[in-house]
Amino acid sequence: MEEKQPRETKPFIVFTPSLLASFPISLIPPPTHQDSATMQFCANKLDKKDFFGKSDPFMVFYRSNEDGTTIKVEVYDWDRDGSHDFIGEFTTSYRELARGQSQFNVYEVINSKKKLKKKKYVNSGTVTLLSFSVESESTFLDYIKGGTQINFTVAIDFTASNGNPSQSTSLHYMNPYQLNAYAMALKAVGEIIQDYDSDKMFPALGFGAKLPPDGRVSHEFPLNGNIENPYCNGIEGILEAYHQSLKTVQLYGPTNFAPVVNHVARYAAAVQDGSQYFVLLIITDGVISDMAQTKEAIVNGAKLPMSIIIVGVGQAEFDERDIVQFVPFRDYMDRTGNHVLSMARLVKDVLAEIPDQFISYMKSRGIKPNPAPPPYTGPGNTHHHTQI
Repeated sequence: MEEKQPRETKPFIVFTPSLLASFPISLIPPPTHQDSATMQFCANKLDKKDFFGKSDPFMVFYRSNEDGTTIKVEVYDWDRDGSHDFIGEFTTSYRELARGQSQFNVYEVINSKKKLKKKKYVNSGTVTLLSFSVESESTFLDYIKGGTQINFTVAIDFTASNGNPSQSTSLHYMNPYQLNAYAMALKAVGEIIQDYDSDKMFPALGFGAKLPPDGRVSHEFPLNGNIENPYCNGIEGILEAYHQSLKTVQLYGPTNFAPVVNHVARYAAAVQDGSQYFVLLIITDGVISDMAQTKEAIVNGAKLPMSIIIVGVGQAEFDERDIVQFVPFRDYMDRTGNHVLSMARLVKDVLAEIPDQFISYMKSRGIKPNPAPPPYTGPGNTHHHTQI
């Protein structure tokens, strides 16, 4: 009977023994997802793999059994061409590592092939843990509970490639019985994000249209027609302004993203203390025309408290998905007509990366969440909880 081999997961950390390294403890027991461990190792007398000089070691960590309690560590000699030389391996556990520097955390690096070939083989060197520390990490919800506001802005593509809105083949067609792709994407994403915004007032922009009365082309116009106050009341307010815009503007072009990205970036640049975070949802049918300017705007925005999501509608091939989070709407259209489930999947994927981007910004600025206010106690000690 064949012996069952322990299951190995993908490596969860790689680093050189001479460097500090941090990783979430969720990857090794106990699974406390808000903590991360920082460890420092040193290596001694590792086998030389280079003809000249000492080895350039790095380590790869794996969970190596079903319950994840055992950690296998492989040690390699780094090579510039990627053909890294295997030096050996050892096993440990979270419990052992948590002891910190001790006699239990000096590990012999064993190369099993060498051990079989050489009778006098002892080891291929040793690795010693020098320090181990754990610190708590704040979560997305910690910041939201502490008062950070999520500011949601939507930008809609009004270029002529969408087709005449009065014709049923248009992506902007106003079917009285069914939402079009733009409205479906906006409603699905917006209804989730709006729960993180206390006033439910959202700026809604359009781009790529000729505006009345003079027919000038704009790539940054308010859907409600009010330049001084482009805010719409809730998602229904955005949908209403969107429908109204289709009656007043002329679809034109080109497809320029940079103006709306810079629009949100200006607001984000003014509030970098962690009290606000901005999410821009761009819904478009086509390929970006101002790619150089858009890339520059996105690179500049990467330093700000903002995330950018692009939902592509229609059948065009989108080549820009590498510059921001991109989601093709057609991949979520349910052939059975069950739009509830398909939109739920769209929302899940669209919003998946925002918490990580949010946390990354806060950590880069050293911003900690404010303490959550105590729950409101009304008359008669009745507790009212605000659901987040």
